[in-house]
Amino acid sequence: MVSKALFSSHSDDWATPQALFDALNAVFKFETDVCAVPENAKCERFFTPAQNGLLQVWSGTCWMNPPYGRTINQWIKKAFESTQTHQATVVCLLPARVDTKWWHHYCIHGEVTFLKGRVKFGGAKNSAPFPSVLVVFRPQVAQALMQSHLHSGWTKRHHSTRNH
Repeated sequence: MVSKALFSSHSDDWATPQALFDALNAVFKFETDVCAVPENAKCERFFTPAQNGLLQVWSGTCWMNPPYGRTINQWIKKAFESTQTHQATVVCLLPARVDTKWWHHYCIHGEVTFLKGRVKFGGAKNSAPFPSVLVVFRPQVAQALMQSHLHSGWTKRHHSTRNH
C-alpha cells in the first residue's frame, strides 16, 4: 500500500514510476539509487534517509529522484559534483523548475530531456501537478565544460545580465 502522503503537500517524496525507471535502466544500467526508502528503492544498492545520501560517495551509474522540497538544490549540487569528483553518471528525475537558482547553477550543464505530459508517480491516482524533466550529468560533459571555461563564464554573464 502506497502512502497518500507521497502524493500530497504533506510530503516532498514522489515515488519513481516503475515503467519510467525500467526504460531508463535498460539504457543506463543503474548501480545505486542515491535517495530511497526500502519500499521504493530502484536498485539493489541504495541510500536511505538514515544513511543520508548527501554524505555518501556517489560512483558508477546512479539514479536520483530526490525529495522535491527545500533540499532539492543540495541533491542536484551533489549529483553535478559527483560527476567531477567521482566520475559518476547521475540520471535525475526532477520537477521542471527552470526559474530556480539550482536549475541555472547545475541543470543547464547536464543533458536535459523534458517529459511529455505530467508524470504519474508511483501508484498515484492522478498525475503530478507539475511538469517533469530528466537531467543526466556525465563526467565527460562536466569535464568538457570545465576545460572550456564555459561553466563559470556563462554563469557570470547570466547573473550580470539579470542585474541590469
